[in-house]
Amino acid sequence: MRRGTLTTGRAFAIAATLLATVAVLFLVVGALALNGLQDARVQLVDRVDPARVAGGDLTVALLDEETGVRGYVLTARESFLEPFRRGERAERDAQQRLSGRIRQIGDPAAAAALRRVLAAADRWRETYARPAIAAARRGDAGSREVTTVTEGKARFDRVRAALRGLQSELQRVRTAARTDLRDNAGTVNGVVYGFGILLLLSLVTTAVGLRRGLTAPLGRLGRQVRIVADGDFAAPVTVAGLADIRRLGQDVDSMRERIVLEVDRVRAANEELQEQQHALERSNAELEQFAYVASHDLQEPLRKIASFGQLLQRRYGGQLDERADQYLEFQVDGARRMQTLINDLLAFSRVGRLTDAREAVDLTAVVAQVQLALAAAVEESGARIEVGDLPVVQGEPGLLTLLLQNLVANGIKFRRPDVPPRIVLSARVADGMHEITCADNGIGIEEEYAERIFVIFQRLHTREAYEGTGIGLSLCRKIVEHHGGRIWLDTTAPGPGTTLRFTLPIDQEPTP
Repeated sequence: MRRGTLTTGRAFAIAATLLATVAVLFLVVGALALNGLQDARVQLVDRVDPARVAGGDLTVALLDEETGVRGYVLTARESFLEPFRRGERAERDAQQRLSGRIRQIGDPAAAAALRRVLAAADRWRETYARPAIAAARRGDAGSREVTTVTEGKARFDRVRAALRGLQSELQRVRTAARTDLRDNAGTVNGVVYGFGILLLLSLVTTAVGLRRGLTAPLGRLGRQVRIVADGDFAAPVTVAGLADIRRLGQDVDSMRERIVLEVDRVRAANEELQEQQHALERSNAELEQFAYVASHDLQEPLRKIASFGQLLQRRYGGQLDERADQYLEFQVDGARRMQTLINDLLAFSRVGRLTDAREAVDLTAVVAQVQLALAAAVEESGARIEVGDLPVVQGEPGLLTLLLQNLVANGIKFRRPDVPPRIVLSARVADGMHEITCADNGIGIEEEYAERIFVIFQRLHTREAYEGTGIGLSLCRKIVEHHGGRIWLDTTAPGPGTTLRFTLPIDQEPTP
């Protein structure tokens, strides 16, 4: 694989494969070495050493037999035959154990040496021991002669020679087993040390490769990104290393270039916004001039039209025909509505533009002022206003009074026929804001009009059904948003009527 196409994932896969291969080889070779060591230990401890012990027991048993025969021949005392009999039993037991161990060892020379010992022992018993015992029992005087005993000893010397040969073979086998055990132990140590060194070299090689291809390029990339993050967007981002690290560097550099383009666009947009701001400031100045004209120059002619219309009604009412009286009523009503509309528009335009100092406003006291202002409407409609525990907020008293007055007035105005209005004002804390609720038992508002009612000049009823300019709730929204809150129609509130909720910040002054 070409270095230029090597990715981080492939690099990790190669490193993991290398380490896994070393580990598997270590396990396989180590298992083989340990198995050889175990076999050598079993050969020495469980086979050869027990065989030497059995060989020693066989030697002792044959010596006991020879001693018993010699003592019985010389003394003819039956007690001297007990070592002979015990030796025969011990010989058979030692022979069985030794034969089994030699078969396990699998050494032909040792097996041949054992056969020679057994053959020599059988010849000694058949040619000397048993005949001598029989003669001694018969009382033959010749059986006790020194020549006979000496002959028996000479014949047993051949057994001793065979035993020495057997012991020599067993010692040779034990020496070979010890050598094999030592060699296998050395092999195990060599495997452990060798694979330890190989594993260390693999780890070092992997670490060096990952550092050159991964960590070092990532470090350089991080330094270059921090330079860009500090504001030097002109500094290029170039990184070497693994393929995906290089691609990451290219992506970061592409992002840097896009940021440069976006910064240029933002600067151009800021310049355009500054121009628009200047134009807006000029427009606001013109709007203020219009507001001044509307509040002075337009109000005066309207007042004259309304005043003279009312004078004509009082002086000539009933003297003219019915159509003339109707025209006068249209004139006076139109002038009055025009004055109301201009006053509402002026109030709407002043919110957020002409601000008073913020101060702590007790909404309970504000509602008391609203009740005084609406006393005539309350008395006429038989309305009942219930006020809960309202908070003290930071705001402009005049605007907050206008806000609550509009909401209460709507509750009185949009009432059901023959049902006295009931307006309930309450408050709670929700999501870190004061949430004030104004609920009434009036005609209510359909959910589909939940947003439309806050749009200026939007009316849901004809002027003949309910008077008004269509500015009230849009003015309420502007006042609430000016104070850093929001207002909405609660379409999930139970019962008939309308429930409006709005929020105001807690213990902090909203930004003008």
